Amino acid sequence: MKQSTKRILVVDDEIKIVEVVKSYLEKSGYDVIEAFSGDDALKKFKSQPPVLVILDLMLPDISGEEVCRKMRENSDIPIIMLTAKVNEENILHGLNLGADDYVTKPFSPRQLVARVEAVLRRTSKETSDILSFNNNDLLINLQNYEVMKAGKSVSLTPNEFKILCAMSRHPNKVYRRDELIYLVSGEDYEGFDRIIDTHIKNIRQKIETDTKNPKYVLTVHGVGYRFGSC
Repeated sequence: MKQSTKRILVVDDEIKIVEVVKSYLEKSGYDVIEAFSGDDALKKFKSQPPVLVILDLMLPDISGEEVCRKMRENSDIPIIMLTAKVNEENILHGLNLGADDYVTKPFSPRQLVARVEAVLRRTSKETSDILSFNNNDLLINLQNYEVMKAGKSVSLTPNEFKILCAMSRHPNKVYRRDELIYLVSGEDYEGFDRIIDTHIKNIRQKIETDTKNPKYVLTVHGVGYRFGSC
């Protein structure tokens, strides 16, 4: 099964807690799967992989710690532990098992949603070294400075890569020429800003299938350029 980018698994044997958490998460745009036991949680975790798990430690069949351990055997999906256990030893034990965060009962549902979003932002950054566009037609490896177009390696100059990297990380943001100059050369650059046009032309020749009808590096007339997130 494909992992949903908006699906969250909420595991707790207290129905009212699950209902409240579900309500707040759904208001924030998430799809919620409910589980009221450890065994049910593991089955749904496997059949409907979520993007994050909210896991109570006090479950009626399998302990939350054991559920966390089993989930961690084959997955690095973020886990937020939810429990009434407040002493430092229990918290450290949960984190050592692989939990990404720890929320104690009673808790604010709004704060829990904020914790969910913070964990997802952090884990997303940790796994976003490779950007993919148009069903892998264009791949940009931000860590290894590699670009692939239609399965073939593309050679960019350092300045071309800086421009492409910045624009692709913020699709549809319009960049003025002076902003791109700063990205390439810093504040002390005194050259003519049309040099950016040359860089853009070279990038298009290397990553566009049709340079006359570009999909990725688009011109915003009178302003600058933006990256099309097709």
